[in-house]
Amino acid sequence: MAIFRDVWTVYLRESGVSLAAIGAITGLSAAWSVKVLWSPLVDRFGARQHWIAGALLAIALALLAVGALDPRGALLAVGVAIAVFCLASATQDVAIDAYTIGLVERGEEGPANGVRVTAYRVAILVFGGGVLFLPRFVGWRSTHEALALTALALAVFALATPRIALAAAERRDVLGSFRSWTSRDRLASVLGFVLLFRLPDLALGPMVRPFWVDQGLSREEIGLVNTGFGFVGTVAGAAAGAWLVKRIGIAKSLWIVGALAVGSNLGYAAAAFAGGGRASVYLASLLESLCTGLATVGFMSFLMRICDRSHAAVQYAALTGLVALPGAAAGALSGLATEQLGYAGYFAATSLLALPAFALLPAAARWVRDP
Repeated sequence: MAIFRDVWTVYLRESGVSLAAIGAITGLSAAWSVKVLWSPLVDRFGARQHWIAGALLAIALALLAVGALDPRGALLAVGVAIAVFCLASATQDVAIDAYTIGLVERGEEGPANGVRVTAYRVAILVFGGGVLFLPRFVGWRSTHEALALTALALAVFALATPRIALAAAERRDVLGSFRSWTSRDRLASVLGFVLLFRLPDLALGPMVRPFWVDQGLSREEIGLVNTGFGFVGTVAGAAAGAWLVKRIGIAKSLWIVGALAVGSNLGYAAAAFAGGGRASVYLASLLESLCTGLATVGFMSFLMRICDRSHAAVQYAALTGLVALPGAAAGALSGLATEQLGYAGYFAATSLLALPAFALLPAAARWVRDP
């Protein structure tokens, strides 16, 4: 995701590709939203490691292709290679999520997801902003080749991880992937909770960087806030979330992390209401990252717990796809709402979006049985 979002947009623009073409290529991120469509294959065939390693092999080949082709003269071929990259990366996500659910014992979801969130932030830092330092010294083609070698090394590592046995009868029961949910009560309320819990954060996100710009932050300062405060805050929040979930369980922690997550919205509202200023913007950013780390660990632990291990690939892919839906709608309307309400009014209004999720939380908590 970091390579697709942070590296290739810079590479394509420096190569002279038009903004319209870059915008069209970024639309390939839809692969991560529709991965549930082929997730049954991951449950049905092969070991999780085979899917992860196979996806990484496809990622390596796509990286080599993008590095070898001239984006100006072979833009269509570059687009096809990037499409393969996105499909493989989304497939890898499905397999890794399913493998994690099968590997982690009940009661250990908090620490496991604390590690996952931290590793994700490190990866974004290294393979997003970090990779952009390489082309100055080795060129873009060698940069892509180095990334391809990294993907191949990770594929070998994935094949060496412990296997998790899956019952043959359950693997053949693809149509029964959601039977463990449909047999339980309050399904609509639980799915509604999944749909709405991260909505305040997703609605806040699109207007944060424009707010930074309008408060006079330079590009360098934005990079510092994003990779510095953002990294430290998220990792600290993930560690705190892991401890909290382990200490009091998933159900109780959702109330706490949900309330704290709203604090990040109110923090930005307070910064905007106070007229901005670097100190208030920095503090709001640190608070947002800290709360995001906390909320992500708690929410991911909840998603893992309600998934059936035998159909984890399908169920988790469906849940994460469901989470993304309201974010797309909120993002599309965020600019218009901010123009009408102002930054302070909009940021405060996004905090109110948490109320429906809290109303549905009691039903969701009944699905979680903490050891």
